[in-house]
Amino acid sequence: MTEFWRNVGPVAVSILIIIAVAIVRAHSRTAAAVLATMPINVPLALWVVYAGAGGDRTVMAQFTQSMLVAIGPTVLFILVVWLAARAGWRLAPMLAAGYAAWAAALSLTLLGRHFLAR
Repeated sequence: MTEFWRNVGPVAVSILIIIAVAIVRAHSRTAAAVLATMPINVPLALWVVYAGAGGDRTVMAQFTQSMLVAIGPTVLFILVVWLAARAGWRLAPMLAAGYAAWAAALSLTLLGRHFLAR
């Protein structure tokens, strides 16, 4: 695989997924939500890291461990956005609250990892 496709391939697949969500949404919100939350970005990120690291197992293990740590704040983001949507908020404040919760949780998670690693 050429360097160009290693770099452009994941981006192209991501764009196709976004287009698919937009098309599927018109037929089924549930199907669009499933498509939006499928572990699609994870394999794309793994692809990029794997190609960049030449398949190094240690790099892959460290990267996937970091992904496990980062998933909690992402779940909190979705929870906060859901709660804001139920409260009747508009999109921009919903996303702002979600990202604020995500950033706070990620910061606490990373700080906790830092102090536990000592």
